[in-house]
Amino acid sequence: MANDPSRRGPSLKARAVAYLSRREHSRLELQRKLSAYSDDPAEIEAVLDDLQRTHWQSDQRYAQAYVHRTAGRQGAQRILGALRQQGVADEQLAGLQDTLRATESERARAVWGRKFSAPPQDARDYARQYRFLAGRGFSSDVIRRVLSDRGRSDGFDCDDSPGDL
Repeated sequence: MANDPSRRGPSLKARAVAYLSRREHSRLELQRKLSAYSDDPAEIEAVLDDLQRTHWQSDQRYAQAYVHRTAGRQGAQRILGALRQQGVADEQLAGLQDTLRATESERARAVWGRKFSAPPQDARDYARQYRFLAGRGFSSDVIRRVLSDRGRSDGFDCDDSPGDL
């Protein structure tokens, strides 16, 4: 298929550049998309290597763009998991991981505030709000802090005394 003279359409590199002009893509994501247009994995790898060498494609830039798009709605665990699934190496995630963890509490409070108008009133409500935040990928420590802070500031009686803040 790759060397088929009857094949019509743009070259693999042109297709890859078109994808990258719309948004950042990870190397793995581009590889998957280009595999529909070539049976030769070596040809795809050569195109991807060329794009990385000329800085058209960067997993680091992809990770930063992904974090920018999703950080307001998701926790660090979910974001980092999605990036790993897209083939971004752990070395490239180290700096982003620190930044995400540093801002996770603020982001969890914002997500909680958009969804809930009142602090948990009972154990069932607490569990519902906890599951919501956990489903967004926030850590259990952050969730407990957010839910207990909401309760304290709004008069919800919780086990911790105000002196423990």
